[in-house]
Amino acid sequence: MADKNKKKNNNRNKDYDEDFNPKFRKQRKKVCPLCNDKNFVLDYKNLDQLRKFVNDKGKILPRRTTGACAEHQRDITLAVKRARHIAILPYTTKD
Repeated sequence: MADKNKKKNNNRNKDYDEDFNPKFRKQRKKVCPLCNDKNFVLDYKNLDQLRKFVNDKGKILPRRTTGACAEHQRDITLAVKRARHIAILPYTTKD
């Protein structure tokens, strides 16, 4: 009778987390680089600044990669497109 009243203790470790999986680490949420630094002004004429948001093939990186918020991702896209239009930034690279 005493055995029936006891709860099964499948968790031998008290600090065991139900969602724990050793293959996947919890990642910190990315912070928008434009929101984080109030003095940071995105300029389509500044090539070094735009290179952070464009990959080596010339594609604009997505929000999940850059960590930018939706508002600033639109600004980044607009700046990159303007720089491409006046030939500061290439549309693509040759392989």
